[in-house]
Amino acid sequence: MGNIHTCGPNECIVISGGCCGSTGTNMVSGSWGWAWWFVTDVQRMSLEVMTLNPVCDNVETKQGVPLTVTGVAQVKIMKNPELLGIAAEQFLGKKEDEITDTILQTLEGHLRAILGTLTVEEVYKDRDQFASLVRDIASPDVGRMGIEILSFTIKDVYDNVEYLASLGKTQTAVVKRDADIGVAQANRDAGIREAECEKSAMDVKYSTDTKIE
Repeated sequence: MGNIHTCGPNECIVISGGCCGSTGTNMVSGSWGWAWWFVTDVQRMSLEVMTLNPVCDNVETKQGVPLTVTGVAQVKIMKNPELLGIAAEQFLGKKEDEITDTILQTLEGHLRAILGTLTVEEVYKDRDQFASLVRDIASPDVGRMGIEILSFTIKDVYDNVEYLASLGKTQTAVVKRDADIGVAQANRDAGIREAECEKSAMDVKYSTDTKIE
């Protein structure tokens, strides 16, 4: 005899041993499975989305400037039968914090490696491209663990040597300079138009006076 085990779409039941076929393992998600008493083992594995917060502290960029970068990643175990089996081999029986720690180490490793190939300006000014690069490079590695990266975003970028502050001040100075130049050009153009109007008025007056004479 045995029992019927059911699970929702957000989890997987792994039934091993007994009469589960040639592989000895049956994985079920969003359905039900049969387990024989005494001769089969039933374990559950969550397929819920997991949130990770990778942090790289004082990692040197291409220029040698140490940056601290924090991010947010959403990951989950894939439902593809082959990849689900790989994930079961890696994570079955482990707690969620153990699973996330393994994935987190992989993400942070790639994050550190990519930081070393970019300038501060490339990291700071185009965070979306930086995040996309990290996701594209890390995806194959976590995919070999049966994990999919749903999203990855850069949350914050900062440093302890005030490089970013200097960069911001420089940009502000450039914007102010451009604004001052724009005001000066506008005033110049207004002065030219005013002079042209006065000249036209004088020409009309001179022409009228000439006709009267």
